[in-house]
Amino acid sequence: MVRASPLWFYLDAVLVDLCEGMPVSTPLIEFRHLQKVYGSGNTEVRALWNVNLCINRGEYCAIMGPSGSGKSTAMNMIGCLDRPTAGDYYFDRQNVATLEDTELAHIRNQKIGFVFQQFHLLPQLTARENVELPMVYAGVSKAERQERAIVALTQVGLGERLNNRPSQLSGGQQQRVAIARAIVNRPLLLLADEPTGALDTHTTEDVLNIFADLHATGITVVMVTHEPDVARASQRIIWFKDGEVMHDHLSPADIGSLTTMGRSR
Repeated sequence: MVRASPLWFYLDAVLVDLCEGMPVSTPLIEFRHLQKVYGSGNTEVRALWNVNLCINRGEYCAIMGPSGSGKSTAMNMIGCLDRPTAGDYYFDRQNVATLEDTELAHIRNQKIGFVFQQFHLLPQLTARENVELPMVYAGVSKAERQERAIVALTQVGLGERLNNRPSQLSGGQQQRVAIARAIVNRPLLLLADEPTGALDTHTTEDVLNIFADLHATGITVVMVTHEPDVARASQRIIWFKDGEVMHDHLSPADIGSLTTMGRSR
């Protein structure tokens, strides 16, 4: 698309201000005075309150915070799984807070890949068939679905397990299938919620190595975790407390200071 220079120069200048001087043309996730409130009156809970946050394309971020801090609500907002009560959420420069459900579903399918603590694989389907599912909803042809699923499974080291069902795979292998499913539609964002919570130490390292490899290809990675060792695999740590962002640019080296801010769990 050809840019009309004066307008785009103005918009880029606005984005620089919002993202605190980060390079122009790179914001992927932007919360602008975002709020999420449940209930009202005496039962009101401010899960997120006046949150401003910017995550650029190509970043690898970990979201942390104590129980009830708002990190899970933030993940739901980032993944277009919930709507804000007030404020704006821009994903890929589009204000998704105003979109219809069908439009949000399209973004989730095409631009965001989800990885959860529980693998959510269909037990009756093979690894390849599980990975094909997002492409079925996207209307990809059968031949292309099979080809892309094989490529994705090979990318996560399961090229020889294409026809195994979940019951024939270890927990780590099942999580690899889930990761392959998350990336098969070539999303802009890989969003992971406690992706290693059900895995042992060795398998956790394997999964984090896969995340690092995917990040090296240019994909943005955001994961919610309570584990400091997992957060250290990221490049930037965002610390939530009481529904607000307390620190948005902690480095892995700052992990030790988290004990003074309250442990994640």
